[in-house]
Amino acid sequence: MKLIILNLARSTTKEELKVLFEEYGTVQSCDLVLDKSTGGSKGFGFVEMPKPEEAKFAIKSLNNKKVASNKIRVKKAKDKKA
Repeated sequence: MKLIILNLARSTTKEELKVLFEEYGTVQSCDLVLDKSTGGSKGFGFVEMPKPEEAKFAIKSLNNKKVASNKIRVKKAKDKKA
C-alpha cells in the first residue's frame, strides 16, 4: 500500500521517514518529493508498505502526530490516472 505523508518538516530526511515507518512494519520504499531548483524537500513524501494491515496501522498511529515540530498527515495515496 502506498502512503502519502504531508506537512513534513523540510529538514526531515528520507532516512528519518523510513525509520519512523519501520516501527509499524516493513517499508518497501520511501521517497521525499524534492524541489527541482533547490534540491530541498517540498514537505511531503511517499512510503510504500507491502502489507496492508501494517500500512493501516501506520496511518492510524502516525496521522496527526508531531514530527520535528510539524503535525504530519498520513493517508493512502491515490493511484495516478494514466
